[in-house]
Amino acid sequence: MPSAYYQPLEPQASDDNDERWAIEDDDEQSSGRTERSSQYQHLHTRCYPQQLLATGDQLPSMGMAPRLRGAGTCRRSYCIMLLLIVVGVCFVGYFFVSPQSAGRGDDGAEDANGIYEPHNGKDSTTGHALNEPLHICSESPEDRRVYIQDKPRSAYAQLPVIYFVTPTYPRREQIPELKRLAYTLLHVPRLYWLVANDQERCDTFLDTLLSGFGIPYAHMASPMPSEFRKSKPAPRGVANRRAALQWLHQQNITNGVLYFGDDDNTYDLRLFSEIRQTQRVSMFPVGLIAEYAVSVPVVRDGKVVAFLDSWVAGRRWPVDMAGFAVSLAYMSQYPNVNMPYKPGYEEDLFLRSIGLRIDQIEPKGANCTEILVWHTQTKNKKSAVVRLNSEFLDGRSNLGALFQSLKLMGVASASDTEGPVAMISKNGKSKSHSFILS
Repeated sequence: MPSAYYQPLEPQASDDNDERWAIEDDDEQSSGRTERSSQYQHLHTRCYPQQLLATGDQLPSMGMAPRLRGAGTCRRSYCIMLLLIVVGVCFVGYFFVSPQSAGRGDDGAEDANGIYEPHNGKDSTTGHALNEPLHICSESPEDRRVYIQDKPRSAYAQLPVIYFVTPTYPRREQIPELKRLAYTLLHVPRLYWLVANDQERCDTFLDTLLSGFGIPYAHMASPMPSEFRKSKPAPRGVANRRAALQWLHQQNITNGVLYFGDDDNTYDLRLFSEIRQTQRVSMFPVGLIAEYAVSVPVVRDGKVVAFLDSWVAGRRWPVDMAGFAVSLAYMSQYPNVNMPYKPGYEEDLFLRSIGLRIDQIEPKGANCTEILVWHTQTKNKKSAVVRLNSEFLDGRSNLGALFQSLKLMGVASASDTEGPVAMISKNGKSKSHSFILS
């Protein structure tokens, strides 16, 4: 499918309490230096007699002027002009360059409203429109669920659609976690599941699995770029979420709600009812996050005023990926929406790319007093290898078909030479599988 390109980002009004950045354009700086240089030359020339200039002799250096008539007046004029220039530069620096922008280096490519400048997501931390190719493995826009909860599907026809983005990657826990999540999503009406797999090729087993639930879905292959795979920490899930954003753009979807839902989280069904009416960006607590065991907006008088999170690290929006939802109508106003490859800052930079202001946030979960999503994580282990002779994996028992399925899911595999020998027990006594199956 063709790549998508976006238009330049239009400046948005900033919150009065926000930090303000102003980065001068290189051309303007160069132009300013040239203009000042010509001013100096004009002043230098004006202060010396024409007959001296006509001789071709080199002009005296600053502070070494000969004692000619009017030289004192010229020196005073030069000092006054120089003083005015210095004062002007200090004025510009004081009022237009904040302390934050002065020390940001390569990471400070923001405009005066804090909106990130465009980039390709790879070479910097700021935000260009997405431009990588999109590889769709399978998709089905049809909702084949007849009943959802206790009502027919038609009863929910007027609800906004929730686009639920799940980044995933091959591992032995992948399939059981996706199944567990799917059986939660089966209870959610008007939901479109975007599953992005960190793999070069399409996973046909995953295609079959997703199709079997009857939920509208799109399955895409979205491998992490090779240059990031050896990074520590690696920007996990970024390529997946970027692929989903790309899909939304190519489908020209500007209605509904976007939510990033990992496959190892636990979701209260009330969460979906809460976020469905998001007007711009809604936020809510996430349980089991880092040292505080929670990441949550601080709410006073029904408004978000700050954030409680154990890892701030200079982030304007210190929130978890599962702690916010975005209106697609609002997001569509920002064609440079992006999620750059910067580990730990994915949420912050994404929210910056859509021009979010703190006064626009809609607190959910009873003014952020209830936890509707938990960051429950499965401890990942390597896929198991069991020494199980292939000659016994035939029709004489169920083990052949079972291990074939386990291998497809990435859970376990049988080997003739590797792993612990499979033991089969009967009446409390274990024997080698070869003894029993032969």
